[in-house]
Amino acid sequence: MPTHAERPGPRRPAGPSAQSAPPDGSAPGASPPQWHRGMTILATASLFIGTRATWTTAMRFDPPVAGAISLCYAAILLCGVLALCVRGRRALGRVDAAVLAVAVALAVCAYWLDHGGTDEGVLTAQAATEILHGRPVYGSPWPWLFGTPRVGLTKTMGGGGDYTYAYPPLAALLTAPVRLIVHSTAAATLVTSGALVAGTVTLWKLLPAPWRSAATAVCLGFGLLPHYARAGYPALIAFALLVPAVVRWPGTGAGGRLGRYGVLRACCLGAACAAQQLAWFLAPFLLIGIYAVRRGDLAAGATTPGGRTAPAALALTARYAGSAALTWLLVNAYVAVQDVPAWFKGLLLPMTQGAMLHGQGLMGISYYFTSGSAHLAFYSYASLLLLLGLLAALTLFIRRLGPALTVLPWLPFYLATRSQDGYFLLMTPLWLAAAATVPAGALATAWRPRLPRPLAGRRGRVALAAALVLPAALCATVAAASPPPLRMKVTARFAEGARHGVTSLAVRAENTTGVRLTPHFASRAGQGASAWWPVRSGPGTLGPHASASYVLRPPHGLYAVPRGPHVPVHLIAVTDGPMTITTALLPTTHAH
Repeated sequence: MPTHAERPGPRRPAGPSAQSAPPDGSAPGASPPQWHRGMTILATASLFIGTRATWTTAMRFDPPVAGAISLCYAAILLCGVLALCVRGRRALGRVDAAVLAVAVALAVCAYWLDHGGTDEGVLTAQAATEILHGRPVYGSPWPWLFGTPRVGLTKTMGGGGDYTYAYPPLAALLTAPVRLIVHSTAAATLVTSGALVAGTVTLWKLLPAPWRSAATAVCLGFGLLPHYARAGYPALIAFALLVPAVVRWPGTGAGGRLGRYGVLRACCLGAACAAQQLAWFLAPFLLIGIYAVRRGDLAAGATTPGGRTAPAALALTARYAGSAALTWLLVNAYVAVQDVPAWFKGLLLPMTQGAMLHGQGLMGISYYFTSGSAHLAFYSYASLLLLLGLLAALTLFIRRLGPALTVLPWLPFYLATRSQDGYFLLMTPLWLAAAATVPAGALATAWRPRLPRPLAGRRGRVALAAALVLPAALCATVAAASPPPLRMKVTARFAEGARHGVTSLAVRAENTTGVRLTPHFASRAGQGASAWWPVRSGPGTLGPHASASYVLRPPHGLYAVPRGPHVPVHLIAVTDGPMTITTALLPTTHAH
């Protein structure tokens, strides 16, 4: 018989509290881990970023909004106190919800003060207007939209600019009904800002409780994504739709069945691809990951007779991809039938337009730090080869690279001729989704191809990984190390009297290559190029190894040279076919 100390106590009935206990076995009222408090504090502190500037603007133009922001300051301080003082997990969860609510309130205040949008929002609003009037969206130039400081023109290497709509149609379709009520660009920025809030709330809800405040910080607190939303970027709609597809993505098709939730994930992926082209680059990585995980699970569970796991996993992945593609086609159907060639060309335009160099990536070597390059196309080759290499690496090393599946698609943009940081940061909330919901253990049984024995060891795998990215590295080296195609000597003519500035440039250019070049000229002070400088005299085309003299005039008659010894101004000459750039320092001595 058991002793008195060994006798079991009375059994407690299994109540709701027992059923709602967290997976780690602790009760909802148990003390939360200290790192959860840290996440909440970081999210709370992030709400201070940019808030003073918003308050200052509101005090000048809309004092009631400034009063609302002042109340948000009080709420931020209170959330900071509560995050450190509450004792239970459930109570800290309520603080997380309060931090999210304050972040949304601040985002609404910022939108109220600034909702005019930039070129992305203006173009989307115009596309929505075209839809409402039954006119084609793609292939029609809208030059009257450009020319203001807020609406920049994407210049092309051929000496022109892109005046057309170059995004998938979902953003315009969502904006169209709003345009009936809001008769300005604010209709487009309202849609993208609403998408950001909806995506943030969805991500917050789907993440494990301790991670939720991190979603608030990344999506709203740091201030980066709200700025893009107020500009009208369609990528924010794609982000919101990608959240359900990415959170716990290894669970897609678990048990060999796609199920309703799997179909919903696929539809969200297809709709995201119909919102912005960035989603196109994530899609193949996601398909490879789903196939590898499902094939590994089917093999481990022996759910397929005869061990034919590959066809079953492939069929499931095909159903997922088919559901996404069908959704994409349905969203595109209305605008596509109006003019199929123009629609198809418009969707591919960001990859085919030959846009001017721009961004913070590797192309800066040729654009900012050297005299140019005669082989800019090799940056594009490097970007494509790196994309293919990363897809192959993910297939071969899915168990190691799988957790980074939501980060890998953006690496090729660093090598592209257009490598602005928006391509990297717009999808950073998906990085958080992977960190919180895709642990390495979720990929422990994922299928991976069997490597030959010489490559199976650690050194062999490292060599194979290096070989996959080597072609991209070689192409990038060719582009960066290539000399400029022109030798240019620039002489400036300055205005006399009080109007200091350049009135014309005399350029002596020598083509050092064996191909004909058609140069187009612009100035650059800092990171951005000016409008094109018209050629007053000089040949349109410069033959192989030929020399010619050009006289250029500023776009607006007088170029005001930036004052100060640390503001160099450069003249750039670009060509399209082949894509090249040559940079020469513009003399500014007489401007001082």
